[in-house]
Amino acid sequence: MNAATSFPVARYRFEFRATQAIRLPDYAGSLLRGAFGHALRQLACMTRQKECAGCPLIGTCPYPTIFAPPPPAAHSLQKFSRIPPPYVIEPPAWGSRVLAAGETLTFHQVLIGGALPELPLIILAWRRALARGVGTGDGTADLVRVVHCSQAGDAEIHRPEVGSIAAHAQRVALDGETDAATAGTATLHFETPLRLQHNGHALSPEWLQARTLLMALARRASLLAEFHSDAAPVEDFTALSAACVDIEEERNLTWLDWTRYSSRQQQKMSLGGVVGTWRLAGRLAPFAPLLQLGEWLHVGKEAAFGLGRYTLADHLPEDISGAPAKTCGHPRQAVERKDIIQ
Repeated sequence: MNAATSFPVARYRFEFRATQAIRLPDYAGSLLRGAFGHALRQLACMTRQKECAGCPLIGTCPYPTIFAPPPPAAHSLQKFSRIPPPYVIEPPAWGSRVLAAGETLTFHQVLIGGALPELPLIILAWRRALARGVGTGDGTADLVRVVHCSQAGDAEIHRPEVGSIAAHAQRVALDGETDAATAGTATLHFETPLRLQHNGHALSPEWLQARTLLMALARRASLLAEFHSDAAPVEDFTALSAACVDIEEERNLTWLDWTRYSSRQQQKMSLGGVVGTWRLAGRLAPFAPLLQLGEWLHVGKEAAFGLGRYTLADHLPEDISGAPAKTCGHPRQAVERKDIIQ
């Protein structure tokens, strides 16, 4: 890791009240992402071209910046066909259900780096998406409020009737290495399917290794920082890879299959992954900030719509990772406001 002690990222809880019954599938991440992307494009696109590629405004339009960032034409290390977008949608808990009119739809969205200043537009896109209708039957809902979920607690930052956003921190503190820290344990509890791939195929529980997980965390954090922030948080991948050799692990993971319909490819897609607990032990100091950051960024394929979400059940020893875990249930008073797009 480099000397960074914080990372530009924030988590927001969106609370909507259903106005027409909303039918949620087993996993609503893909459904919500599609509705969000469509509404965002309608709001942001000025040329109305069918594809963003070739558009003269692609460098300034907020839609590709947020939802589908174009890969760089050239890169010093590798060629990219695509890069990770600076957001993660965290849908409601697993399980299909119907929300009747009057019931509350709650989900979270994590914004990273360059997406953070676009929060007013993003809120407006969600309002447009849910007003237009989502899911089978085009269920609709009205925004009730937006809550900022931080390391220090929760704070309501926006209500539509107020029309402004309360000022709030948009960085999380990261704990660096300490020379004295030579051992530690961490248990990751994966709440949504983790897809770590090799040669294009998702790895089953018996083929997973600690190194695969830790290096995937490092790559994702580094790419998001490089393309959407001011500096990459990982300096020496070779040293991190070598440090994985001494990590012991204990896995209690099971495979969970699910399918989604891709409107772009006009077909159903199988996107299974592993869920459960993964315990790491050893000299975890080099990985402490990455493990902490992964609770916000997720890890593995299709993280943008919420796959690979985990919480640290047993946080690292205090001298390695002493910051409080993120919470999302302790409101605190919000102060100072700035205008929001109406």
